[in-house]
Amino acid sequence: MASLIEPRTLKGFRDYPPDLQLPREEILDKARRVYRSYGYLPMDTPALEYAEILLGKGGEETDKQLYRFRDHGGRDVALRFDLTVPFARFAAEHIHRFGTPFKRYHIGPVWRGENPQRGRYREFVQCDFDTIGTTSNAADIEVVFVIYDLLRALGLERFHIHVNHRLVLNGLLEELGLADRAVSVLRALDKYGKVGRQGVEQELRTHVGLEATQAQRILDLAEIRGTPAEILERVQLTLGNNAKAAQGLACLRQLYDVTRAAGLPDGVVQFDLAIARGLDYYTGTVYETFLTDLPGIGSVCSGGRYDNLASLYTKQVLPGVGASLGVDRLLAAMQELNLVPASYATAPVLIVFFVPDKLAVYMELATRLRRAGMGAEVYPEAKKLRDQLSYANKRGHRVAIIGGEEELAQGVWQVKDLRGQIQQTVADAEISDAVRRILLG
Repeated sequence: MASLIEPRTLKGFRDYPPDLQLPREEILDKARRVYRSYGYLPMDTPALEYAEILLGKGGEETDKQLYRFRDHGGRDVALRFDLTVPFARFAAEHIHRFGTPFKRYHIGPVWRGENPQRGRYREFVQCDFDTIGTTSNAADIEVVFVIYDLLRALGLERFHIHVNHRLVLNGLLEELGLADRAVSVLRALDKYGKVGRQGVEQELRTHVGLEATQAQRILDLAEIRGTPAEILERVQLTLGNNAKAAQGLACLRQLYDVTRAAGLPDGVVQFDLAIARGLDYYTGTVYETFLTDLPGIGSVCSGGRYDNLASLYTKQVLPGVGASLGVDRLLAAMQELNLVPASYATAPVLIVFFVPDKLAVYMELATRLRRAGMGAEVYPEAKKLRDQLSYANKRGHRVAIIGGEEELAQGVWQVKDLRGQIQQTVADAEISDAVRRILLG
């Protein structure tokens, strides 16, 4: 007899049972509604790309994390590690059909062979929105509004959107004579939230080769704290004479003024000069979003401006900006915060299968309720009433409809509100209205 195969998943990959997949799908549905309310259009790209499309776009570390192989045709291919690089390739190939600016959202799985951590997996869903074809700071500012509306739509109220601008950092590096090492410096600075000042300083000194005074200047800038207005004033005094830094400060100042004028609550937008974003393609505004009650899980919505990415595929200038909701990390956070409901019934009504030879009657009632806009499930076996009600309560059904020989003979149903544990007798002709009143109550 052949031995059984052990049922298991690969390290860094996970299953999503119904009690997780349902809230996951609800997150995506709400994200779609928010994105569409801003005019973003849906699109998709293949999971596999030619390796040359992906290599070198996120940095050396990202290249190492690629799932890369030769396909059956001998082509060098890789699974996409994010949705931004494929979008840049897509835009270079198809932008003539849509014109600019082009606003899109894209929801799909991506793969990175990195070390799994809390809320971080090797296969995960990204939920992106981007505008390509404009350098206007209005597009950068809109990203903040989308992130704010998105998290509020998901039921989250305590969060902060951390914003920085790469030109401020690049201005300082230019002052220090380190413009040629900007990628390495910014990649090290991006680890500030994980390893702190000492860890970043060690990497800057040991791996990037900076002098102590250079590393100190960079970290002193990163550690400027205060209100957005206070941070802008301090950086203005320090770097205001540098053209790049001045441009970055002007963008941040406008972002702050517009978001305040439009009514975003004080404290939601925070300027954080330690935010660099590790991917190499960012050139301007960068964003990371942290939950006030669970900051240790990391950013749940991140992104930035990338003005040169599409130029790798086309001579047409296609600057872009956008962000990505970390669906799986956010779901893990919502689990820890007890924001994921325990029930997972997709149809709120359970029709009890009571009389074995009356299946057609139960099925007809279920059909009638569905046509009236209410989901209904018929239990598949004529088991004991106790067992069927236990099933309904475990799954999270809101209403149970019971019809035995006596009820069916009289043309009535027993309708039980499983949340309030109230049961009433309802005539068959009034059943839809009675169930609707419970569901809306």
